[in-house]
Amino acid sequence: MNSLIVAYLLDLILGDPQWQNHPVRIIGRMITKLEKKLNTPQGNKIFRGLILVLIVAGAAFSAVWGSLKLAGLLHPVFHFLLSLLFIYFGLSVKDLAVQANKVKLALARKDILQARKNLSLIVGRDTDKLDEPEIVRAAVETVAESIMDGIVAPLCYCFLGGPALMWLYKAVNTLDSMVGYRSARFMQFGKAAAKLDGILNFIPARITSFLIGIAGLAGKRDRFGAFKWGFRYFFKAPEFNSQIPESAMAGALGVQLGGENFYNSIAVSKALMGNNLEPLEIKHIQQSIKISYLCSVLTVISGIFLKLTIEKFL
Repeated sequence: MNSLIVAYLLDLILGDPQWQNHPVRIIGRMITKLEKKLNTPQGNKIFRGLILVLIVAGAAFSAVWGSLKLAGLLHPVFHFLLSLLFIYFGLSVKDLAVQANKVKLALARKDILQARKNLSLIVGRDTDKLDEPEIVRAAVETVAESIMDGIVAPLCYCFLGGPALMWLYKAVNTLDSMVGYRSARFMQFGKAAAKLDGILNFIPARITSFLIGIAGLAGKRDRFGAFKWGFRYFFKAPEFNSQIPESAMAGALGVQLGGENFYNSIAVSKALMGNNLEPLEIKHIQQSIKISYLCSVLTVISGIFLKLTIEKFL
């Protein structure tokens, strides 16, 4: 518990370190190497993709669990420090804000080319032809989704099973981001990663929607908009996980999100979300960043309260 609190504060102060041997990058390199060996024309691609998921997720969980076990045998202080590092590396509270803010600052300077470039680092869609409102929409949508998979979900799994379970989630989430896309290359091979990521994000997505709703109560437009819009996707399948926090964010800000996006020049349409009470502007990026910080605080406080309550009665 103490290691989580310290790790969270470190993330708020320092952000995510851009190291070559950051655990996420190590997992990414592992996925790249194994994908080349497993994603071949021969054999069942879905099964081979499942093997990749089991190897990578299993390795991440085992490495963290084993190293913490060893550290604990050496000395409790080593266990605390290593837990702190693993949790710190697994959070993206400040990094999310920093990356979104870079997009905002470029737009404020009227540097649309730099804004597109900065945006391309945090979204998967094509950005080279986006105008200012579409850049704002993309930034706000990715902040909303990243609250779920970069803040709420890692913290939830950390509260449930410690750093090892947190990193199992991070491994699956990284797998989904790398091989779970619906491209021809990963259509079959990435199914296992996409399905498991959807399952693991099912509850965190709905928690995120609720937290955005709480944060949105301070809004000047429709104070309950986040609850109303987030609830529309609440009972839908895991495939709609990303739309739950996005729709809640649209309601909280009083804007309209969703619509048509292009991925490798292929159009993909999403349902329109939000009442469109005001047009998308640069200020909405900053407002979404504030909501992300509030959601992180609410997650930590709620998690600590629930954990202490459960421990007291069990």
